[in-house]
Amino acid sequence: MAALLGDSPLTSEAVIADVRDLLWHGEEALAFDTMCSWIYEDALPLTRQYHARLVALATEMGIPKSVRRLDELLVD
Repeated sequence: MAALLGDSPLTSEAVIADVRDLLWHGEEALAFDTMCSWIYEDALPLTRQYHARLVALATEMGIPKSVRRLDELLVD
């Protein structure tokens, strides 16, 4: 999760800090969902490779809804 955050297209330091804080407190699922929500809300472009990593982690964590609609942000 920390690697995904480091590679994410997020630019807001406040959002990044919130996600890190959630991770520090052991709230991995909430941190992941928060990160994905902000990526979608800010319509940040995603590479296919990064999107695949998000989908894989969402599947592993059992929270596939977190990545729903992120495919709309794919760029080539």
